[in-house]
Amino acid sequence: MTIEVEQLYEQHISQLPLSEQLRLVALISQKWIRLSDDMADKAPRSIMELHGLGKEIWQDVDAQDYVDSLRQEWVQRP
Repeated sequence: MTIEVEQLYEQHISQLPLSEQLRLVALISQKWIRLSDDMADKAPRSIMELHGLGKEIWQDVDAQDYVDSLRQEWVQRP
Protein backbone atom coordinates (compact mmCIF):
# COMPACT_ATOMS: atom_id res chain seq x y z
CA MET A 1 0.00 0.00 0.00
CA THR A 2 1.42 3.36 -1.05
CA ILE A 3 0.83 6.35 1.20
CA GLU A 4 1.37 9.84 -0.15
CA VAL A 5 4.19 11.64 1.61
CA GLU A 6 1.97 14.58 2.53
CA GLN A 7 -0.64 12.25 3.99
CA LEU A 8 2.02 10.39 5.98
CA TYR A 9 3.35 13.69 7.29
CA GLU A 10 -0.06 15.07 8.24
CA GLN A 11 -1.32 11.89 9.90
CA HIS A 12 1.81 10.84 11.73
CA ILE A 13 4.85 13.09 11.66
CA SER A 14 3.20 16.45 12.29
CA GLN A 15 1.57 14.95 15.39
CA LEU A 16 4.95 14.17 16.94
CA PRO A 17 6.60 16.59 19.35
CA LEU A 18 9.29 18.73 17.74
CA SER A 19 12.05 16.77 19.47
CA GLU A 20 10.79 13.53 17.88
CA GLN A 21 10.48 15.20 14.46
CA LEU A 22 14.11 16.33 14.75
CA ARG A 23 15.12 12.81 15.77
CA LEU A 24 13.37 11.48 12.67
CA VAL A 25 15.20 13.99 10.47
CA ALA A 26 18.50 12.90 12.06
CA LEU A 27 17.75 9.23 11.38
CA ILE A 28 16.91 9.91 7.74
CA SER A 29 20.02 12.07 7.34
CA GLN A 30 22.23 9.36 8.79
CA LYS A 31 20.73 6.85 6.36
CA TRP A 32 21.48 9.20 3.43
CA ILE A 33 25.04 9.69 4.64
CA ARG A 34 25.58 5.92 4.81
CA LEU A 35 24.14 5.49 1.32
CA SER A 36 26.30 8.31 0.02
CA ASP A 37 29.40 6.76 1.58
CA ASP A 38 28.55 3.38 0.07
CA MET A 39 28.20 4.95 -3.36
CA ALA A 40 31.48 6.86 -2.97
CA ASP A 41 33.31 3.59 -2.29
CA LYS A 42 32.28 2.15 -5.64
CA ALA A 43 34.52 2.60 -8.66
CA PRO A 44 33.54 5.50 -10.91
CA ARG A 45 31.54 4.57 -14.00
CA SER A 46 32.65 5.30 -17.53
CA ILE A 47 30.44 6.87 -20.19
CA MET A 48 31.87 4.23 -22.51
CA GLU A 49 29.76 1.61 -20.70
CA LEU A 50 26.84 3.01 -22.69
CA HIS A 51 28.56 2.39 -26.02
CA GLY A 52 26.31 0.42 -28.33
CA LEU A 53 23.19 0.55 -26.18
CA GLY A 54 20.06 1.00 -28.28
CA LYS A 55 21.85 0.37 -31.54
CA GLU A 56 19.05 -1.97 -32.66
CA ILE A 57 16.69 1.04 -32.75
CA TRP A 58 18.80 2.68 -35.45
CA GLN A 59 19.72 -0.50 -37.32
CA ASP A 60 17.78 0.24 -40.52
CA VAL A 61 17.81 4.04 -40.29
CA ASP A 62 19.98 6.11 -42.60
CA ALA A 63 21.48 8.94 -40.52
CA GLN A 64 21.28 11.54 -43.29
CA ASP A 65 17.67 10.70 -44.10
CA TYR A 66 16.81 11.01 -40.43
CA VAL A 67 18.48 14.42 -40.11
CA ASP A 68 16.82 15.60 -43.32
CA SER A 69 13.39 14.60 -41.99
CA LEU A 70 14.01 16.53 -38.77
CA ARG A 71 15.05 19.60 -40.70
CA GLN A 72 11.96 19.30 -42.86
CA GLU A 73 9.81 19.30 -39.69
CA TRP A 74 11.46 22.55 -38.58
CA VAL A 75 10.71 24.21 -41.90
CA GLN A 76 7.04 23.12 -41.85
CA ARG A 77 6.30 24.53 -38.41
CA PRO A 78 4.45 27.86 -38.36
